Order: sequence, then structure tokens, then C-alpha cells
Amino acid sequence: MKLSLPMNRKEKFPPHLFVQEFPASSIIYKKKKGACTMHLTTYRTSIILAIAFTLMLSAFWFFPDLAFIIFLSLLLQLLLQPPVDFLQRRKMPRTLAAGLIIIAFIALLMGLLVLLSLSFLPTFRSFVADLPNITLSLQNIPFVSESDFLRAELSDLLANLRSLGADLLKSSLSFLLELFGKFMAFVIIIFVTFYLLKDGKSIKNWIAGLFPQTARRRVLNLFNDILRALRVYIFSQIVMCAITGTVVFLYFELTGLPYASVFAFLSGLGEFIPVLGPTAASAFGVFLTATESRGLVLQTVLFYTVLTQVNHNFVYPTLIGKSLNLHPVAIILGVIFGGEILGPAGMFLAVPFIVIVKLVIADIYHDQQETLRQNVEGDA
Repeated sequence: MKLSLPMNRKEKFPPHLFVQEFPASSIIYKKKKGACTMHLTTYRTSIILAIAFTLMLSAFWFFPDLAFIIFLSLLLQLLLQPPVDFLQRRKMPRTLAAGLIIIAFIALLMGLLVLLSLSFLPTFRSFVADLPNITLSLQNIPFVSESDFLRAELSDLLANLRSLGADLLKSSLSFLLELFGKFMAFVIIIFVTFYLLKDGKSIKNWIAGLFPQTARRRVLNLFNDILRALRVYIFSQIVMCAITGTVVFLYFELTGLPYASVFAFLSGLGEFIPVLGPTAASAFGVFLTATESRGLVLQTVLFYTVLTQVNHNFVYPTLIGKSLNLHPVAIILGVIFGGEILGPAGMFLAVPFIVIVKLVIADIYHDQQETLRQNVEGDA
């Protein structure tokens, strides 16, 4: 039996049957298919950003000294930019304002060096001279003396520290040449920082001009986000360094422990290497306490524990808010990787670099999500 359908199907069949003929899943699939059909030019800005920051990472590997100078100059520019902007708002030419702030920074740095040479270096010399006695005292601690592994590791560590301290204190031709090289690097950093303060906005606009016209606003916003996050990080680390150094100095003075300025300096400096730095400084402080007064060991452990918890659960979040939000594992891996490339300088620069990479990746991801959303809406 032959069946024939009427020509006008809508007269015989209700509308919902036609919806079942073309289910929603096929419509969604069509949208997804359309959304995934994109030209490479859609993501050209993201591709350029990824390539640019890949090249920047490569520069740290192949040209570490040059990359260190540029990156440190950028961080110093972020630190000095607010007072320069303040003077410019008071009708001072930006070139003159940048020059005055640079001179004031150098004067402040020289003052700090003089202060350190008067208070820190004598104590440090005494600490280096006393390292052999500290080594013997540490090896006589019960849980250390019972472990051959700990005794061997402790002997190697303190031998290296003793050698390092002697190298820092001796005056030789190689040391003077190295000091001259560091001085030249400092001069270059100062000049680069001056021009970044003077022409920073022009340089930023010039870099943004290398991107397609439609993406320049996005690139400028990304630059501003990066600079804002780095500025927050720098100021927060300086405050953390000052707070930690002061508190540790007061604790050592009040408890009568020696080398207060040395361990205050190490503890403050350790804040510039997140997670690993404070941990290492705390361990050194506890070990020194064990050699001087074993009755204060538990108190010192409690002091460093409370200090670390207060700093990283209250002070640090208050300073940075949610602008960084980096996981400790990412920080530790970044610090280790930076140390492998640039040594101590790389450990110091690791977190700022991670901040930049995170913001660039987040920008690329959000741009891709926005492009997908627009394509889906366009196919609707």
C-alpha cells in the first residue's frame, strides 16, 4: 500500500513534531561547529603576546645579565614612579622630576649603605669569625650528634658559609674587579630607570602601536594591569621586609641573643624570596638559638612560627589584597627555576615574572572565551 503525504505538511502535523525532527542537540552542535570555525587572525593579538613573552623568558635563559638589568630597572621605575607623578602634578617638568627622584634615591641608598657599614658589618665580621665555634656547638646538639647525615650536611653547609664570609671580607684583585662590574651594572640600571621614568608612557604606547589597531586598547589595559600588580608586589615586599627585620631585631635584643642585626638583615632579606626565604631565615635563627641557649629554642621556634603566620595570613593579604593570588606551589617552583637560571637574583625576580606570565595567560584565555561567546551569539 502506497502512502502519500499532503503537500502542505503544516496543515496535517502539529508544529512540535517538526521540532522533534530537528532536536535541540543538533542546533547546539551547529552553533559549536560555527564557533569553532575561526580564522587564525582572530587570535593574532594573543599569538603575538604569547610569542613576545616566550622571547622574554628565553632572554632570561640566554642573556641573563641583560635581562636582569632590564627587569630590575622596570621594578625600580615602578617604585619611583609615584613621587615623579606627584612632582609632575605640581607643574614640574617630568625630566627634572625624574632626575631629582633618581638623585634622592641614590642619596638614600648611600645613607643606608653607610648605616649598614657602621652597624651591620662589624657584627657580621664577628659572626664570621665565630662560625667555627657555632659549628662545634651545633654538632653537639643531641639530635644532630646522633645523626651522621645531619652532622655531615651541617659541616658542609657551615664550611661553605665560612668560605663565603671570608670571600666577602677579603680584599683582592678579583673581588675589586667583580665589585667594579657590579658598580657598572648599577650605573646602567640607574640610567635605564631614569629613561623609563621620563619616557615610560611613550615607550608603552610605542609597544602597543606594534599590535593591530583593534587590539591596542586591550594591550594597554594588559600593560596597566601588569604594572599595577608589580607595583603592589614591590611595595608589599618592602613593607614586609621592614616589619620582619625590625621584629626579629627586637626579639634578639630583648632575649640577649647575639648577632641581632645579622639575623634581622637575613630575615628581612628573606621576605624578598617568598616561602623559601622566610623558612631558611627562621631555620638559621633557631639553630643559632640552640648554640647559645637551649632553653630559648622552643620560644624561638614559637616566635618564628607566630611571626610567619601573622605576616602571611594577615599582613601580606592586607597589603596585596587579591591582586596576585599566587599558589605557594607555583611560587616555590618559580623560585627554584629562577635560582637555576640567575642564582639569587633569579630567586628574587621569580615572583614578579610569575605575575607577568599569569596575567598574560589570563588575558589570552579571557580573549578566547569572549571570541567564542561572540561567535556563538552570531550563529544564533
